[in-house]
Amino acid sequence: GWCPLSPAGAQTTQLLVEPAWTPAVLWDRVTLTCQGSGTAGATTWYKDGQSWWPKGPNHFTVTESGTYTCDRPGSRLSSPVTVLNDWLVLQVPARTLLEGDTVTLRCRA
Repeated sequence: GWCPLSPAGAQTTQLLVEPAWTPAVLWDRVTLTCQGSGTAGATTWYKDGQSWWPKGPNHFTVTESGTYTCDRPGSRLSSPVTVLNDWLVLQVPARTLLEGDTVTLRCRA
């Protein structure tokens, strides 16, 4: 059966980044994918805290630096993803890291 993950069945929308490194950098041709409940074509994208692309696609390739979030009907707003356009960036894998984990760092220029 189906079991809600939070009160009233509200789920958090997931914002996936590819390649899966954080912070993301514009020159990596970053693709953002919004996953959550709701119908196709009902994704709302926010850039730097402002509504930016209502009724947008579920995924797209980023062309501007900024901080992105997305929303789907019946879900909570996703966590933000920042895409930088800096010359030098220290990156870590875009996943939850716990104390004691072995982590690969990337210094990108």
